[in-house]
Amino acid sequence: MTDLPSTPLLDTVSTPADLRKLAPEQLRQLADELRTETISAVGTTGGHLGSGLGVVELTTAIHYVFDTPRDRLIWDVGHQCYPHKILTGRRDRIRTLRQGGGLSGFTKRSESEYDPFGAAHSSTSISAALGFAVANKLADQPGKAIAVIGDGAMSAGMAYEAMNNAQAAGNRLVVILNDNDMSIAPPVGGLSAYLSRIVSSREFLSVRELMKRVARRLPRPIHNAARKTDEFARGMTMGGTLFEELGFYYVGPIDGHNLEHLIPVLENVRDAEEGPILVHVVTKKGKGYAPAEAASDKYHGVQKFDVITGAQAKAPPGPPAYQNVFGDALADEADRDARVCAITAAMPSGTGIDRFAKRHPDRAFDVGIAEQHAVTFAAGLAAQGMRPFCAIYSTFLQRAYDQVVHDVAIQNLPVRFAIDRAGLVGADGATHAGSFDITYLASLPNFVVMAAADEAELVHMTHTCVEHDAGPIAVRYPRGNGVGVPLPGTPEKLEIGKGRIVREGKTVAILSLGTRLAEAMKAADQLDAKGLSTTVADLRFAKPLDEALIRKLLASHQVAVTIEEGAIGGLGAHVLTMASDEGLIDGGLKLRTLRLPDAFQDQDTPQAQYAEAGLDADGIVRTVLKALRWNEAEAVGARA
Repeated sequence: MTDLPSTPLLDTVSTPADLRKLAPEQLRQLADELRTETISAVGTTGGHLGSGLGVVELTTAIHYVFDTPRDRLIWDVGHQCYPHKILTGRRDRIRTLRQGGGLSGFTKRSESEYDPFGAAHSSTSISAALGFAVANKLADQPGKAIAVIGDGAMSAGMAYEAMNNAQAAGNRLVVILNDNDMSIAPPVGGLSAYLSRIVSSREFLSVRELMKRVARRLPRPIHNAARKTDEFARGMTMGGTLFEELGFYYVGPIDGHNLEHLIPVLENVRDAEEGPILVHVVTKKGKGYAPAEAASDKYHGVQKFDVITGAQAKAPPGPPAYQNVFGDALADEADRDARVCAITAAMPSGTGIDRFAKRHPDRAFDVGIAEQHAVTFAAGLAAQGMRPFCAIYSTFLQRAYDQVVHDVAIQNLPVRFAIDRAGLVGADGATHAGSFDITYLASLPNFVVMAAADEAELVHMTHTCVEHDAGPIAVRYPRGNGVGVPLPGTPEKLEIGKGRIVREGKTVAILSLGTRLAEAMKAADQLDAKGLSTTVADLRFAKPLDEALIRKLLASHQVAVTIEEGAIGGLGAHVLTMASDEGLIDGGLKLRTLRLPDAFQDQDTPQAQYAEAGLDADGIVRTVLKALRWNEAEAVGARA
């Protein structure tokens, strides 16, 4: 007789409080169900999969051992937070991930009390956790702070800056290093788990603290020798000397998928009187799902997929992605010029630098999650006569703004910036939107700032960057595919600060920057149908402006509208300043600026986001008609 299936344990767990009612021997089943639910949900929505599968057991163990949400759990970046969301009251909405009106793909303070700190950029967790821990300490309030950070995120200097100051938190701070690439860990097994459990125990910590006090009373040479002996012994058996030097008590490495190892170690850490403590766990990205384990990227980011086969939904064939156009164009430039080199900050495929690296491996540099270093490294290359390209997402370049100003712009060094993911990015939401680069770059002296209207323009602008040695220059382009225009066989060097007219009219002028050009053309069709003859200009440059072209358009049209995929302070502000300085709006010209709203837009499809911002064809038409105080009935009567 076959036993009837029992009620899934996951159905009985809505919050971590429910989880903590389970017996330890039930946690294995719960973790298996949690992994299955995560796979099913991401198969429906798409998103980040491999990193979440790698921390299923760790997520379960943390919420089982620690008193969340009083104990603050902070996930670095947040790619791995889907299992956490399922266990913290959001399972009923998990299939709305990354959709309009749904759950964010990252941690978000406004979404749940179990998300104490929002994150989508790397290497912030230890600093934030230190803040929570010290605040509780100063207020004499209970509660620990637990930061979970991946080994990749540990390549950023910010993590070490935080660790260098962590002793102020004492035992209220726990850092869990999630090592999923075996980049740090020695082999993990039963002996390592046993040692980790022993050295994290209260008895061992008490004896160690006692011996440290005794050693401090010894003459300095003996004291130093005792300290070094302790470090050497622990380093030889377990690793972690670097973390000890930064003031952490190191425990590990531990198998991050073995709950029988994880639970007692985390319980010891929770109850320890010494701290701060770093727990080193080793996990496998994509764990428990064969297609993810077999994939080279462990299914880091996926489209919707078939859970049984792992086959991802494929987009219909279309134009090439902008990052691939850039990567190939830059590789072609490097074929012709030995001075061209490329730098990326842990995003080789996302920026197209992987394509460049296949052809020019000695001139491609992935510096890890270190945007500040990437920019200053490029500045040094430029100062020595190379032609470096810094290929960084717009939202990540924000992290290196001081270096852009101080190390590049002030010195007028010809660093080339390829700014990917410019504009809105859809499902990744506000944290990854490239909203501000026009504003923060075009405000800097010496900078040239371009925006490609299509993939052919990107090829020309890449070549223009190569040939521009007079100072820093940037080209911005969006996430996703081009519009389908043929790529040029021979790239053209554009004249700096010169735009182009793509459609002639008499009444309305649309001054477009970047890939809103396609929507501007659609808007022109709609306006022409209403009897409003429309000019469309592709300005190409946010800085320097094509002042002669702008002056001509403002003087010869009744309405002029600027449009850009950026926040206030960008192209529109520069055009308004020019027009004001020259008195171009004193004669009744109606000048309007279209830009991203003064708000952080939540995740949705890019089309919905741009419509919400009024940056689609309908939004352009509405702006023009409102400026003209257009009355459709009167206009029809006049034409009749």
